[in-house]
Amino acid sequence: MEDLKTSEAWRVFRIQGELIDGIETLNDLGPAVSVFGSARLTADSPYYAAAKEVSESLSKAGFSVITGGGPGIMGAANEGAFKQGSKSVGLNIELPHEQVANPNQDMRLSFRYFFVRKLMFVKYSIGYIVFPGGFGTLDEFFEALTLIQTQKIRHFPVILYGSDFWQGLIDWLKREVTELGCIEPTDMFLFRIVDSTEEILSVIQAHSDSIAKQSPDEQRSKI
Repeated sequence: MEDLKTSEAWRVFRIQGELIDGIETLNDLGPAVSVFGSARLTADSPYYAAAKEVSESLSKAGFSVITGGGPGIMGAANEGAFKQGSKSVGLNIELPHEQVANPNQDMRLSFRYFFVRKLMFVKYSIGYIVFPGGFGTLDEFFEALTLIQTQKIRHFPVILYGSDFWQGLIDWLKREVTELGCIEPTDMFLFRIVDSTEEILSVIQAHSDSIAKQSPDEQRSKI
């Protein structure tokens, strides 16, 4: 008879454990914004500086900052938010080549399963800020759009920083994906591109103010 700990059923318990740990840790976090971007961009990148700057301003304004917990843009965002008034949170992921957690975190969680980690990002965020990145960054970006488009979650701000990086993708979405009828023209309004860190804070603050006007039941119905 197969040992329980080596069975597929055992995975259910590990998944359940990650869910419980994440929910119990983040449940009282308060308003938070998730920042995504490449782990490979270093401190000499202007995107690194921008991620640090916007995260510092968000933290000072009362918004916790959640990242994937690693280096690069994630490290910049945690560094900017750390000790600036609100929580700096890292949701690390176990990878074949282990991702090293950056040191500037008030709260740290580690996940084996990407889908549990993704749930924590979307469940506890009132907005996504997406800096240049690779497959993982694009995955988080498009998953957020899919959940909003299909009304699985309520619409929250999805902000792409850096038009120089993102414009080619946006042009392709308009020219190929929209014109072929795979998405609606209105779907292109589910996100925005900005080149100013000040604009990001303004968008997040306006969305937070709109949430504050909702009833407790409406606020809980996000996901």
